[in-house]
This record gives sequence, C-alpha cells and structure tokens, in this order.
Amino acid sequence: MISFQESMEILEKLEVPLMGVERRFLHESLGYTLAQDIVADYNSPEAPTAAMDGYAIRAVDQERGRLQIVSQTPAGSRVERALGEGEAIKTFTGSLMPPEADTLIPIENVRVDGDSILIERPVERGFSVRPVGENFSKGDILIRRGSRIGFGEIGVMASLNIVMPKVYQKPKVAILATGSEVLELGERQDHWGQIRSSNNSTLEAIVRLHGGEPVQLGVVKDDRDTITSALLEALKSSHIVVTTGGVSVGDYDFVKDVVQGRLGAKVAFKGVVIKPGQHVMVAQLGDQFIISLPGFAYSSTITALIYLLPLIYRMRGSRYRPKMVYGTLREPFKKLSRKREFTPCHLTIEDGEIFVDFRGNRKGSSAIMTNMIGEERGLVVTDPDEGDKEVGERVLVWLIHYI
Repeated sequence: MISFQESMEILEKLEVPLMGVERRFLHESLGYTLAQDIVADYNSPEAPTAAMDGYAIRAVDQERGRLQIVSQTPAGSRVERALGEGEAIKTFTGSLMPPEADTLIPIENVRVDGDSILIERPVERGFSVRPVGENFSKGDILIRRGSRIGFGEIGVMASLNIVMPKVYQKPKVAILATGSEVLELGERQDHWGQIRSSNNSTLEAIVRLHGGEPVQLGVVKDDRDTITSALLEALKSSHIVVTTGGVSVGDYDFVKDVVQGRLGAKVAFKGVVIKPGQHVMVAQLGDQFIISLPGFAYSSTITALIYLLPLIYRMRGSRYRPKMVYGTLREPFKKLSRKREFTPCHLTIEDGEIFVDFRGNRKGSSAIMTNMIGEERGLVVTDPDEGDKEVGERVLVWLIHYI
C-alpha cells in the first residue's frame, strides 16, 4: 500500500480530459462551472447615483442654511436639469445625481419649510453618492472561468444581461454496486444475510451535489463474467465509473481482477494507508476512469469524497478544494491506527470558534453511516504519526458538507 500523500500526488498527475462546453440559460446554469470569463461591458454605476433618500446639493451650499427645492428625481427617471447655487433636488435611492451636485444630504438631516429645506446636520462632501464604477468598471473580470455558479454569480450575470453563459458539461458518473448479498432498493429481503444497497444512493447524492451527472446501474452479483459485462456497459455511458465492493482480498472480490485483467485498465494505485477505505483503487482506461471503492457504507463515502471529487472537478475545469479548519477538542480523541484517519465528529461554533466533540458517534465497523448525518458533522483528519489528543488541543477538521 502507498501513503495517502502518494495517492494524492498520483491522482494529481493523471491526465484528466476537460468536458465539452455548452451554453445554458442563466436560470438553468446554477451549479455548473463557467467556461468563460465574465467581463463587465459597462461601468456600474455608469453615472453618480444616490445611495439613499435625500436631497442632491452642493456641499458648499450647506453654509447657507436654507436651500430651495427646485425639482425631484425619482429612481429610474432622467435628470431634468442641472443643480444651481443654493438649490436642492429631492432624490431617491438609486436615482441619478443631477449635474453640479456633489453630495446627498439625508432626509433625516433636514427640515422641510415650504419649498425649502433647512440644514440641521451638515454632511461631508460626497456623502451617500455612489461614484462611477463603485460596483465594477468596464473591462473588469468579475467572475473567472472555472468558477462554480452560485446565487451571487447568477445575480452578477443577470445585471450584465448575460442570457446564456458558457459552461462545462457535467461529467457522467456511472454507479455500480457489487455483492451477492446486496439488494436493490425495493427488492424483497428473504433473510438477514442480505443488505440494502445504500451506496448507490449516497454516491448519487455526492455526484449531484458536486456537479456531476449520475448514471445509476444498480447491483451486480459477485461473478467475474457478470461484473465484466456490467463494467463494459457502464463505460459506454459515462466518463467515470464508480464501483463499490469487491476490492478487498476475499475469495469473491473480483472487481480489481476484472478492471486490470479483463478490461486492461491501467491501475494508478491500489491500496492506500488510510482509515477507513484502505482497499480503494483508481484506474484509467483511455480518457475514462474507474474508481473502485470498498463496500462498507462509511468507507465508500469517505473514499468517494477523497478520490472521486477531484476528478469530477477537474473534468469541469475546476479544482476540488476540501474545506479544512482547525477546531478545539471538548473531549479526548483516541487515535486508532498508524494511518491517515478520517474520524466523524460533531461541530459547534461559539463566538466564532469551532469546538469538536464526538457526541452521537456509534463505534464499530466502517459500515456505520449514521455518523455522517447532519450539517453539524465533520471529519477529524489525523496523520499516521499523530497520537491520542487531550481536551483543549486543536485538530484539523474537514467540513464535508460545505460545497
């Protein structure tokens, strides 16, 4: 087996093809990755505008104490006239400032007396006036290619009247569970030796959340010919094939032999010194990838996050950057092995500081998936040479639910 660091270095060196580019309507592009830079083609604002309701004035005229109201400029309307000496124009949030006006005095700072305002609390020159280009200037790159499109990106592109941005297509990820004991969802259970396939559903959710297009292929039994046929079929409809089960060292673990022997895929690595999921395998066949994960639910989930997500992101012209923070232990931490460990934990944020405990954790095998439930859950990440830790020590935490 190789170290975790070695496995990540090998993964990084793999030649990963970019997906094709397409245009999508803006409101359908959420979650996609931009395949173009978004460049401002105008200044925002294009002219000085009011940042609040008040009166457009010349700052120097505040010394007069009384200014004559000569007009008003509702938001969205044209400016009818320039401002003269000793004059004020009622102006609303978002309205254009009239020529010669350099200041917006708020309504709260004046008292209206007939057709005039009395200055009660003067303001400095330029107060509450948005200058040209305050938001952005013409030619600015506002969103870079490779960015994931979220609500902020949608809003900015809408303001630029971008109807159909260029995005990378989503890589198709075929999901295939193996195991004669594994049942499809909805299939009748005849005895307690059979288990329901949760891995397919978990992996589909991970793929969708991170911008891939899942292709569900169900469950196949532990048989070399059946597994071979299923993998060949999966390769016809996907860019990445993910299998669960059949990669350990048991008599019925055939996946690794089929991938390397019958399909002729080049194995990048097989076996990593991590806990859970040490029997993970990553292989490449031309421009396609086969990632074989352990069958236990927790192991397959962790190894998918580690090894599948980087490939999905790179195919989409981006990079997967796990969100790592440091937290303070509220209870002792027991190191279980001399491996890179990923231990489920519970997180609490108090006064801006993250605290870590292990409440709700069930102890046992890597089949326990309930330890991943809840957005307040994370993973304590420890290196092989680290040992037990005491209350108050700081630990590295992976925020696995942060996209």
